[in-house]
Amino acid sequence: MNTSSIILAIESSCDDTGAAVLIDGKVLSNVIATQKVHEQYGGVVPEMASRAHIQNIVPVVDVALKNAGITKAQVNAIAFTQAPGLIGSLLVGAGFAKAFAQARDIPLIAVHHMQAHVLAHFIDDPKPEFPFLCLTVSGGHTQIVLCRSHLDMEVIGETIDDAAGEAFDKTAKMLGLPYPGGPLVDKYAAQGDPLKFKFPPSNMPDYSFSFSGLKTAILYFLQKQKKENSSFVEDNLADICASVQHTIIRSLLTKMEAAAKALKIKHVGIAGGVSANSGLRKAIQDMANTNGWQAYIPDFQYCTDNAAMIGITAYYKYLKGDFADLSISASARASWS
Repeated sequence: MNTSSIILAIESSCDDTGAAVLIDGKVLSNVIATQKVHEQYGGVVPEMASRAHIQNIVPVVDVALKNAGITKAQVNAIAFTQAPGLIGSLLVGAGFAKAFAQARDIPLIAVHHMQAHVLAHFIDDPKPEFPFLCLTVSGGHTQIVLCRSHLDMEVIGETIDDAAGEAFDKTAKMLGLPYPGGPLVDKYAAQGDPLKFKFPPSNMPDYSFSFSGLKTAILYFLQKQKKENSSFVEDNLADICASVQHTIIRSLLTKMEAAAKALKIKHVGIAGGVSANSGLRKAIQDMANTNGWQAYIPDFQYCTDNAAMIGITAYYKYLKGDFADLSISASARASWS
């Protein structure tokens, strides 16, 4: 096959086992095995997640290769999520990738999970122009990232405590919704009045965020209301969800808009699991239209954790010759340098 790069990418940072195959940056397959076992516990159980990755990784890679019409012998580089994430889960993907690279004698590419979320924008057209400002929101991260090029990124603002995704999930838990609750908050919010109840938005200096105060305010609000009316949540579920979602989105985009104006950037986007939220997707598009900017929103399949975003990041690192040594270790935390 006359191509410059055939990359097999592995994603195993949390509870989804992903594998993708890309040829010259084009995604040929993107396979994900989700883990349902965590639903009964109301959150991801790290030890169970890593064991499920061990069971899933070989079948997922096999399907990804078959779907792409590629054999193991044709792969000329393998990429994996090196950090950040659950260390047990990361070790499974790292171990597989290093063994594959050593057995096939091909380059190994280590990928930063959050940078990969940003570069998910470059899988499909239209692709952002640089400089590009990306709001990356997930269960564990909330960041504003200034992108000067594919591999030159800087975090200019982030949460000092809880992430936006965690605020969604904890709100869902307080409302008695099953895990994962964030998508359910979004679902009910579409039917409610976003101005019915008032909650405190994040109000931190510069481009920082904080959502711990919002979670506490929601908790106290629900406790007070349920004392007066035991069926308050059931009677007002849609309006509560809409009001909470409105507050979180306003907190996020107020900072995003301020940063874009200060830096005179006209290309903005969202990434990460929470970028699948319909309210956020509409709000950033509305913000961009108001300011005459171009907004970029990834396809749903590239919002949540997936191996295609690992593969596209690896593609740009491959072009630069940025390969990892077999001695590299997975890490629960990662710097952007």
